[in-house]
Formats: sequence, C-alpha cells, structure tokens
Amino acid sequence: MAIAIGIAGIGGRMGKLLQEEVAAAGASFAGGSRRGDDPAILFAGADVVIDFTHAHAAPAHAAAAVATGTPLILGSSGLSVEEEAAVALAARQVPIVYAANFAPGVNLFLAVAERMAAALPPEQYDAEIVEMHHRQKVDAPSGTAVALGRAVARGRGTTLEAAGRESGRDGHSGARGTGTIGFAALRGGQVVGEHTLIFAAGSEHISLTHRSFDRRVYATGAVRAAQWVIGKAPGLYEMKHVLGMG
Repeated sequence: MAIAIGIAGIGGRMGKLLQEEVAAAGASFAGGSRRGDDPAILFAGADVVIDFTHAHAAPAHAAAAVATGTPLILGSSGLSVEEEAAVALAARQVPIVYAANFAPGVNLFLAVAERMAAALPPEQYDAEIVEMHHRQKVDAPSGTAVALGRAVARGRGTTLEAAGRESGRDGHSGARGTGTIGFAALRGGQVVGEHTLIFAAGSEHISLTHRSFDRRVYATGAVRAAQWVIGKAPGLYEMKHVLGMG
C-alpha cells in the first residue's frame, strides 16, 4: 500500500513541486496545510509529513509529529539554536530527517568537504564559503553554507562554533583569523542556489562548487527521504543516512 505523505506549506513553490513529486513516486497525497492551519490535523492524517515552511514553524511541527507519532522530513533553513534543540528533543520520540539540503549532489559535496578539511591543515589552508541565492531568501548564510562550515569543522576535529565564523567583513576588519571559517552571502535575481567552498593556501587554491538549477531536486530528495523514514526508530537523521552514506 502506498504511503500517505502530507505537505506543510502546500501553497508555496516547494509545496506544489512536492505534490508533483509525491505523485511521481507512486505515493499518496495525504493533504497539505497553510499558514494558520492546525498542524496536528495534517500530521494525524499522514504516514509522514514534509515541511519546507519557515524556521519558526519547526518546533510546532516537531511537537505535532511527537503527538501523532508521525515521522517528519524537515527542510526549513535558518533554524535558531533553540529551534534546532526543539527538533532534536522531538527526535527522541519520533524519527525526523533534518537536512540543510535534500539534493544528493550537495550531500556528496558535504562528505567531500569534510574529508578535504581533514587533509588540509587549518594553519596553512584558509576555508572560505561563498553562496548565492535568489533575492527573496531571508536568511544568511544559507543553511547549506552553514552545513558546509560544520563539515569543514568536523574534518578539522572541532565545531563551527569553536573554530569561529567570519562573515560580513567591511572596512578595517583586521587580519583573517587562523583556523576560522569564512562566509560570504550574495543575493540577487532568481538564483536557485550556488555554493563554493575554497581552501586557500600560500601556494595553491582548491575550490569545489555545486549549483542547483531547479528546485525540483530538493522536492525529489525530500520525497525519497519520506519513503525511507517509514519504519525507522526514533532519532535525528540526515540526508546522508537516506543515501546510505552514514
């Protein structure tokens, strides 16, 4: 029997793409919710719910997942520390796949970034992350850029918070800190998503770039995650688990 997938934020651009991808995957559409709707109704009528709405909605949707025992696929970006903590707490009782980006290529990018960071000493190789998105995006740096920073930090045996973030440089900002991870966010036009990771040393530069040309790749990945999560034990999963990479 086909699984029934609910979609939070059905009225948005991603909501429409998700509904199309649910049908393409042979799953059943369990309904959608819009801003102001009671999320418990959506979660109660679905086998799994996909949420690409707003960071501030994540705790309420995670709570609804717990209340109904419904797995959650969370793709909202820009969550605060407190919002991420609420999601992690909910994942103790229900399976949640939380990813900064559901594109398979991006998740391979993250894995490669971590391995490169482990091989390139931070005292010699400065890590800089440049991202560009459409002019309507409200959070910066993007969730994917932050995920890249975290991957670099893990490869270096530390955390992004401990390594230190450098962003928004302007004026006399001083010399770059050794071992810190730099971020630059560009906004304009209708760019779906571009991310470049640069390791810069005195004798060489290495850069990796991923470009998304169609938001559908995120919807396809999210539906794949929704099919994968059914029957999984409670826990906080990532897209790498869906792809069999972790």
